Amino acid sequence: MKLTFYGATHGVTGSSHLLTVNGKHILLDCGLFQGRRSESIALNRNFPFKPKEIDAVVLSHAHTDHSGRLPLLVKEGFSGNIYATAATRDLAVVMLQDTAFLQQRDAEFISKKHARKNLPPVEPLYTVEDAQLATEQFFALPYHRTLAISDGVELTFYNSGHILGSSIVVLDVKEKHKHIRFAFTGDLGRPHTPILKDPEFCGDVHYLVTESTYGNRLHKPKDEVERILTDVIERTYRRNGKILIPAFSVGRTQELLYFFNQLYHAGKMPKDMPIFLDSPLAQDVTNVYRYHPECFDKEMNRLIADDKHPLHLENVAYTRTAEDSKKLNDYHKPCIIMAGSGMAEGGRITHHLANNIENPNTTILIVGYMAENTLGRKILEREPEVNIFGEPFKVRAEIIVMNNFSAHADRAELLDYIGKFSRNEMRRIFLVHGEDAATESLRDGLKSIGFSHVEIPSHSQSFELI
Repeated sequence: MKLTFYGATHGVTGSSHLLTVNGKHILLDCGLFQGRRSESIALNRNFPFKPKEIDAVVLSHAHTDHSGRLPLLVKEGFSGNIYATAATRDLAVVMLQDTAFLQQRDAEFISKKHARKNLPPVEPLYTVEDAQLATEQFFALPYHRTLAISDGVELTFYNSGHILGSSIVVLDVKEKHKHIRFAFTGDLGRPHTPILKDPEFCGDVHYLVTESTYGNRLHKPKDEVERILTDVIERTYRRNGKILIPAFSVGRTQELLYFFNQLYHAGKMPKDMPIFLDSPLAQDVTNVYRYHPECFDKEMNRLIADDKHPLHLENVAYTRTAEDSKKLNDYHKPCIIMAGSGMAEGGRITHHLANNIENPNTTILIVGYMAENTLGRKILEREPEVNIFGEPFKVRAEIIVMNNFSAHADRAELLDYIGKFSRNEMRRIFLVHGEDAATESLRDGLKSIGFSHVEIPSHSQSFELI
């Protein structure tokens, strides 16, 4: 059994890990790389393996950095099943088509700018039609149901508590009269998060591949969220400004709606300050939520049963068309605009930033992880000037960073979860999906609690699992 790492190594995007078992090739995740545009384009367009030779894909969850290259994989010859939970499948159906649409639209927009400079046009990575074909290959599997997906390989999903439908992937492998139990956390969520169930322990394993995004940091307590949001809203409202939130359409948007609902009904939010959810994808995703109560915690299900659905707000306006989005440029009253993409690398948020980032009355609220070299990261680090659509903009808006919302486990939560595994059974732990400082810190932490074999793999590095 061989494990090769083809993404999310020494970084947090492009999740993709290849298992070779009994002569078959099983791909864990197939995500988009994000960051430096030229490097990301090259990594996204060129697979380091032959898609036709992949026998199956197991998808941990629907976030683009884990699922976003599936249409290209299918386009280049992959014809097997894509195994995921039902909620992940339903989210991926809308997310992959949205990703394709945005790529096509952004390619057209940039190509027009290139044409004025006598530069060649830009081609999207894949089209909406490619994305639709990929979704036809999904095979939905409920949590805790075990299914044979290849010769000697059985798959079971456990709830990772990260986003709707997210899973910890467990593979029970029989190879050459040996039994190996292997787990991949995907992205591990946090306990006591609104809406979703807590991450569940999957039982002891021999090998573990785990994320390490916040392996060197602790999150601020969730109970500070309402106080900080109230302060940001009041301050921006007084100066007649807009609050711009680059928000991931899955998870973060719904959690923000949950907290805005709390503030609105507690009288801590101006009644005349609308929330514009400027993301057709986020709207579609929020609709998907209603079909998957199996992912909700007891409090969420109780509120729904009492007809107090936390995701339905009176002061939320939905903008679906590009024309409606553009009209927000002429809205000169206090408001909140939530739009994707989450790392501000594309989508409608980039247009809102271009129109408002030089206005000191604007607040840019950062509520999620921003990978290195993304526009969101540059804003988070308060660079005095950033490029948007190839043009320079002065950063004069107020920048507020809130780590309270993270859907990723922090250092203490990672150590607590991984610490449940048997030291005697665990043969090796692999740390991915983290920048170097985070993975190295988590490695040291794991060694301090008794795990002796902890690896930080490099891109294309392989390991024999025996």
